[in-house]
Amino acid sequence: MQHQQPAALYTKMVEGEDGVSVRSPPVSPNVGNVRTGSRGLMDLDLAKNLVGKPEKYALHLSHHQWRLLMRLLISLSILALAACSQTSQESATDDVAAPELLPAASETVADEETITSSNLPNLEQAWVTTGFSAPEGVATDGDVLYISNVAGEGDAKDGEGWISRVSMQGEVLEEKWVDGLNAPKGMAIYEGKLFVSDFDAYHVIDIASAQIENTYPVEGAGFLNDITVWQNGVYLSDSGSARIFQIDVNGYKEWLADDRLGGVNGLTADGDRLLIATMSSGSLFETLGARDLTEIARGMENADGIAVLDDGSYLVSSWPGQIWHVGSDGHTTEIHNTEDAPTYQNDLTRVGDMIVVPNWQPGTVTAWRLTAN
Repeated sequence: MQHQQPAALYTKMVEGEDGVSVRSPPVSPNVGNVRTGSRGLMDLDLAKNLVGKPEKYALHLSHHQWRLLMRLLISLSILALAACSQTSQESATDDVAAPELLPAASETVADEETITSSNLPNLEQAWVTTGFSAPEGVATDGDVLYISNVAGEGDAKDGEGWISRVSMQGEVLEEKWVDGLNAPKGMAIYEGKLFVSDFDAYHVIDIASAQIENTYPVEGAGFLNDITVWQNGVYLSDSGSARIFQIDVNGYKEWLADDRLGGVNGLTADGDRLLIATMSSGSLFETLGARDLTEIARGMENADGIAVLDDGSYLVSSWPGQIWHVGSDGHTTEIHNTEDAPTYQNDLTRVGDMIVVPNWQPGTVTAWRLTAN
């Protein structure tokens, strides 16, 4: 007698009418009256009928087939119990309150920024005056603002630059108080004289007479920029050679040269400290003398003007359009950005409770008033 090979033990996922997938048990391909496919899979409709009415088909089944049927029924019962258990678990899950989600990282950062912003200075725009031509520097004698107008390229020696006088309320008093300059930028007043940087030279202007008394070309200068008064002296930065000069009505001398001063720009006095901003590294430095240089903060690319606030923190402008707050711990926060406009933020200068900023583009000067938060 030839023995039949036992049916392969395999299962198949089939889709029921209720959308629930059930797994059919392995069956013999030679079950009598039970219909099977080419791979020995029991017809699902017939299996359902057997489950619902087993007595109708019982007489047609052999003992071996009956055993197979029982296995099928047991398997389907197990599947039904499992489905009920899953439904019960899902229902129980629906009844349980969802856990409170932690804030996303971006929300946490936003909250921290909100907290931090309460400690930031509040700038309220006081006025904006138009009609300047590439304004860059600002100086004051306490009553009047002096604004330098490059009126062309920053390195042009074309005699087209001038200086305007503006009231503290933003009214232009004299558009061309002194003219015939090349590309005037940083300025400072000391003992009745206005010192003005002009690309590769500096001018000494007598304020009372509005006359240029002296002009001193600076040997090896690359791009003379800002000027400030500190400890009874006048200091001039050279962005092109990473140097700072000490100047007066009679001439100049090199005071500080350091590779860290790449693109040196803004200079501001603060008691026994001289504050220095650089464009290359975007750093804010302090020095107590020509041999001492300490970095306070960095990352403010193209840093320009500097202001010291009452709480010991700082405002620093980056000329392409940013204004930064620098905490006493060196933490930097961008609080204003007009780069897309574009509105440049050049030689930011504190004048009393105002922050005055020339805007090379679009040719305006903006005054901000410092108010308490």
